[in-house]
Amino acid sequence: MKIGNYKVYSILTSQFSLDGGAMFGIIPKTLWEKEAPADNYNRISMVTRSLLLIGNDRKIIIDTGNGDKWDKKFRSIYNIKLDKVNLNSSLLKVGLSPDDITDVFCTHLHFDHAGGNTTYQNEQIVPTFQNASYWVHSDNWNLANSPSEKDRGSYLEENWKVLAQNNMIQFINDKNQFLPGINIFVSNGHTTGMMHPIITDNSKTLFYAADIFPMASHIPLSWIMAYDIDPVQIINEKKYLLSKIVDEDWIVFFEHDPITQAGKVGFNNGKFNLKERVVFSE
Repeated sequence: MKIGNYKVYSILTSQFSLDGGAMFGIIPKTLWEKEAPADNYNRISMVTRSLLLIGNDRKIIIDTGNGDKWDKKFRSIYNIKLDKVNLNSSLLKVGLSPDDITDVFCTHLHFDHAGGNTTYQNEQIVPTFQNASYWVHSDNWNLANSPSEKDRGSYLEENWKVLAQNNMIQFINDKNQFLPGINIFVSNGHTTGMMHPIITDNSKTLFYAADIFPMASHIPLSWIMAYDIDPVQIINEKKYLLSKIVDEDWIVFFEHDPITQAGKVGFNNGKFNLKERVVFSE
């Protein structure tokens, strides 16, 4: 896909599973299981899917997935699989290596979005992208480094501590544009300071949903996660975004949906829904 000066690629970085009840909050299992069948541990199948932008002398990756630093216990809990898809193999498909990346855009620092920021080398944690700047919202950085009891399990400093030590982190405050052709929407219902890149030109707009719509099944307003820190706020943010997405015919990119990479949203009978899938090569 081409948007403005950027070639846009979908990059799969892992397969994993999370508890279905946690992923759908107050929605009864009899409803959500029709959209995402659960295994014997009540986990649903998910992926980590990044976006790669190439253009304007930059190679930008948006989020980096779970990464490869997990021990046996947590690989089992989260059912993390890197044998079929992983960050390095997916980059190689488009002729790149981690050293080619110039910018890493972190929507937020939860482990399933920032785990690939760092990796092991000779039993030491090092930056995965040695030549890149890592972009983080200052509010999310502050929360990640002083998390509440609810957030502590999602924010793991091994995914960013070495980056700070090497002066590789660039902070973003509230602003509308990241780079030419890449705008930013900041939401605060899932976590504080979650950034959503909006890649746009005069004819096409792609919205990176991150965890406001982690899967296509999260499009309906009340289908939110137990992980969200402010349920009322995220519903209001969804109302605003979905109206804009429908009115302006945006494409929505789903980071965790194992089937639907991206799609367009419709509004029928008073409800928002997925009306059309958009397919990237992966």
